[in-house]
Amino acid sequence: GKVNKAEVTIRGLLELADIEINGNNPYDVQVNDTAFYRRVLSGGPLGLGEAYMDGLWDCEALDDFIYKVLRADLEHSISPLKLLLPVVWAKLVNLQSRNRAFRIGEHHYDIGNDLYQLMLDQRMVYTCGYWKDADNLDDAQEAKLDLICRKVGLKPGMRVLDLGCGWGSFAGFAAERYGVEVVGVTVSKEQIEYGQRRYKDLNVDLRFQDYRDVNERFDRIVSIGILEHVGPKNYKTFMEVVERNLADDGLYLLHTIGTNTRALSVDPWTDKYIFPGGVLPVLQQIDAVTEGVFILEDLHNIGTHYDPTLMAWMANVDKHRQELENLGYDEHFYRMWRYYLLGAAGSDRARRNQLWQIVYSKKGLDCGYQSSR
Repeated sequence: GKVNKAEVTIRGLLELADIEINGNNPYDVQVNDTAFYRRVLSGGPLGLGEAYMDGLWDCEALDDFIYKVLRADLEHSISPLKLLLPVVWAKLVNLQSRNRAFRIGEHHYDIGNDLYQLMLDQRMVYTCGYWKDADNLDDAQEAKLDLICRKVGLKPGMRVLDLGCGWGSFAGFAAERYGVEVVGVTVSKEQIEYGQRRYKDLNVDLRFQDYRDVNERFDRIVSIGILEHVGPKNYKTFMEVVERNLADDGLYLLHTIGTNTRALSVDPWTDKYIFPGGVLPVLQQIDAVTEGVFILEDLHNIGTHYDPTLMAWMANVDKHRQELENLGYDEHFYRMWRYYLLGAAGSDRARRNQLWQIVYSKKGLDCGYQSSR
C-alpha cells in the first residue's frame, strides 16, 4: 500500500546519507509511528521537523543526523517544488516590512527571558561565540565581544551605535571595558526592559525602536546578528541607515549568519516556528548593497564556531530541563527547541551556514586596517 511506498522511499533516501531506520548508531532515526514516512514525503524539511515535534521519531544525536542529511544533499531529493515555494513567497512579499518588524521581537525574543537566562551565558549573548582560546560558553562570548571591540578600535569617549542590541550584552561590555558610550536599539520589549535594568549604571542607552528611525552621528556602528531578520528587500535601507549615522572616519562591523547559495536562504521549518521572515544573506547580496557606499576592510568567517556555541546552549537547556518544565515550557516546546538548536549545529558542521564578521570604512583608513583575530 501507500505507506509502504513512502517507507521504501524514505529508507532509500536516508541510506544515501548512511542513516538507518531504527539502527544502533546515535545518528540513526528511531521511528515511533509509521505516519512518519508519509509526513516527511509530503512535507519535505518542514514535515521532518514537525514530525519530530509531534514525537513521530527520535534521534539521540540529532545534530549528527542533520549533518549527515545535509552533507548528502538529501533535501534536494525530496520534492524540490515544496522547497521552492518559500523562496517564491519571499520574493512576492516584503516579509520584513515595518509592520512585521516588531513581530519577530514578539515571536522569538519575547518567549521569556527566563528561558534565555537558563540557556545563554552570563552576559546573555544570543549570537555565535569565539572559541579560539575558549573552552566554555562564558569565555567564548566574552572573547567574541572583545574581538568586536578590537576590530572596530574602540577608544574611551567614543559614541557607538548597536543596531539590534538584544539584551544589551555588547553595549554593557563595551561601556564597561572600553569606556565608550553606547546607544542600542531593538524591537523586543522584554529585551529592552532587561537591558535597561542591568546596565542602568553604565553609559548605555537602550531604546525600543526600529533601526530605520535612528538619526544621529556615531564614531562606530555594530550590528550583531540582526541582518538575518532585516530581509534582502531592506538591505539597501539598512546600509543607508548605517551610512547616515556613521562618522566619516568611522568603522562599521557587520556580524551575520550567511549561507552559500540563495536556494538555502529560507528554511521553511525555521521560518514557521523559530524566526518568522528570517532570511540568510549570501555574500553577493551584502556586496551589492555596500558597493560604492563602504570600503570592505576585513572579512572573517567564524562559521565553525557556531557549532560549539549551539551545543553549549543545548547542554544548558538539558541541564535546566526540569526547571524549564516548571516554568511552563512543555515537552512539545522542548522538542521544537532541540530540533532548532541541534539542527542549526548540524548545519554549521556541514558548512551550510557561515558566520561572517565584516569591517567597513567609508573612505578607507589612511594608514590601512589592522586585522584582529
